[in-house]
Amino acid sequence: MQRKSYAYVPGVAVLLTALLAGCSGSTADDGATDDSKPGDPSVSATAAKPGRYRTLPEPCGQPEQSMLDTMLPGIAKIADEDQRDRAYEGVATTTFDTGRRVGCRWKDDSAAGGAHRLTLDFERVVSYDSAVSDDSSAEQVFADEAEKADLADPGTVTDTAEPGGAESSSSPSSSPSKDTTTGKSGKSGKSTESPESPGSGSPSDSTSPADLRPRLLDGLGDQAFLNDEQAGPTASPTRTVTVVFRTSNVVVTVAYEAQPAASGDAPDSKEMQDRTQELAQKLVGKFGE
Repeated sequence: MQRKSYAYVPGVAVLLTALLAGCSGSTADDGATDDSKPGDPSVSATAAKPGRYRTLPEPCGQPEQSMLDTMLPGIAKIADEDQRDRAYEGVATTTFDTGRRVGCRWKDDSAAGGAHRLTLDFERVVSYDSAVSDDSSAEQVFADEAEKADLADPGTVTDTAEPGGAESSSSPSSSPSKDTTTGKSGKSGKSTESPESPGSGSPSDSTSPADLRPRLLDGLGDQAFLNDEQAGPTASPTRTVTVVFRTSNVVVTVAYEAQPAASGDAPDSKEMQDRTQELAQKLVGKFGE
């Protein structure tokens, strides 16, 4: 009996070894099938990097009251306290998905100081292509906005580190000029207004009209540009200064509009640009917190 037992055991061992080898091969095949499924964690290493921001800040609470007083001076003069508080709070923009886009707007309709409008828009860009990063998609959104702005020269970059100081442009003198009144390129390649002409604002001696043209900005987020447009009747024009910047996968738009109360007055282009850039710089800092 013992001899038969010794002869039988090795055969069982061989059979078990074969069965185990077959099971291992089946497991490996199943694993290879799972790896090929879209969205499986094992393929995440090849997917594009997600953007830095997964949420958006509440926009109406971002500007400090002192900033609103500077840009919308008529609010502080509202006699009714409740009405004044509501004006400071702003009105949230209605959006379908607050995780992807939010905004807020304020208005100042002071009879003495003219009308002012301020609008903020925050857009968090998400790529639906696993091979394209959120940042790359946001870059395209920014590029589309810059193209619509019809900037004076793609190579024009202005340092915005000190919005209140004199700005220096790095564009060559031969770059096409922009009419600071309309924001559109002059066909002749020359400015359609002289520095002293009405409607061009009142730039300081250290700032030429060329420095106030719509242009790319440096030192503001990852990318930024400024647009400056004037529209409406010559006697009472409305000027809108817009700063758009990108920080990672978020694109922020700051739009500041002013219309003078008295006929013949024109909003100061440099003053509006400085204020808009100052607010944009403060917003970049809040995104970095």
